[in-house]
This record gives sequence, structure tokens and C-alpha cells, in this order.
Amino acid sequence: MGSSLDGLEGSSKEVFYDELGFYVFRDVYEPGDDTFLLAENLDVGENERVMDVGTGCGILAILAALKASWVLAVDINPSAVRCARVNARRNGVLEKIDFLCGDLFRPLKEEAFFDLILFNAPYLPAEKESKDWIEYAWSGGKSGRKIIDRFLNSISSYLKRGGRLLLVQSSLSNVDKSMLMLRELGFKAEIIDERRFLFETIVLIRAARC
Repeated sequence: MGSSLDGLEGSSKEVFYDELGFYVFRDVYEPGDDTFLLAENLDVGENERVMDVGTGCGILAILAALKASWVLAVDINPSAVRCARVNARRNGVLEKIDFLCGDLFRPLKEEAFFDLILFNAPYLPAEKESKDWIEYAWSGGKSGRKIIDRFLNSISSYLKRGGRLLLVQSSLSNVDKSMLMLRELGFKAEIIDERRFLFETIVLIRAARC
């Protein structure tokens, strides 16, 4: 562990993206291919309000804050919220991001407030309940859809008309069902990018609320 991490609660490593550095605490999900897929397709307007659901170490919230007028970063993992706050300070955008610890939209009142909502969802099928925060970050229950379905059933209450969703999920958790749900909710949805691996494909869904 390098000296740059000394004194940071539970920190284990650093990751870098687009010349920005991020601490990743031991019990916080480390950015991976799914995170970078979303980061590479992040399109944020200067006056937009953005919500990053499941912010983890805060990488997507921080990238969004470089352009957005304001970002709300939410995570159920209290260590992730602390980690994201540290990284926002490190990258000079702390004043543009607010942080909440909570489950999806539960900390918020129902108000169509955001121009863009980001979610790198827990999407992998898992037989057993999550035992720790790292598992919670990727485990989507038996079908892989436990969190995705809850999220999609609530999103219309928080996204403005004309607003956009960027959602990452796996082919293992029934992408077609997500597309169908979004269209039934009045969204125009399309897959805009993907990463293919041996046993799965990770896709990025972009959906605009009509």
C-alpha cells in the first residue's frame, strides 16, 4: 500500500481513469468493465441535475460533476458514501455533489427532478443472499433482476420528461425484459454499447422518458 493511502479509512488501492485518481476502500466495489462502459458513454449537459445510483467509489458521480450543475450520489453502503466523498474532494468537485446513504430512491421524495440517472446495477444471478457489501454491489438475486426490477418500477417518479437513463446490466439477467419494461413505462430505449465476454455480454441501455 502506497503512502498516498495512509490515514484513509479502510482504503486498499487506487484506480485511475481519464487522468483522475480514485481511492477504493476495502469494502467498496472496485470500478471494472461495467463502470468504464458507462463512463465512456457518459453525456452530461452543463445545466443538468444528475443522480448516480449505487455510486460506489464515486467515479461516475465525479465524472458527471465535471459538467453537470449538480449531482446526487446515493449508495446503500455507508463505506461507499464515505469513499465517494473523499474522492470528490480529491478531484475538486465536492461542492457540486451531495451524498446520501440509502436503498435506491428511498431517501428521496417522489419528484421528477433529474435530467439524467445513472445506474451500474447489481445484475449477476446469485442463489444466496448477499453476505457483505461487495456481494451486495453485484448480486441481483436468483434471476439477477431483484434490484433492477425495483429500480425500473420507480424511476418514472424521479426522472423528468425528456430525461435520460443510463443503465448497465448483463445478458445473464434478461436484457430483453428491461427493454420491454422501459417501453411499457413510456421510455424510448436502446442498447448503445456493450462488452462481450466468454459467458456474458455487458450492455449499456440508454432510455429517454417520453
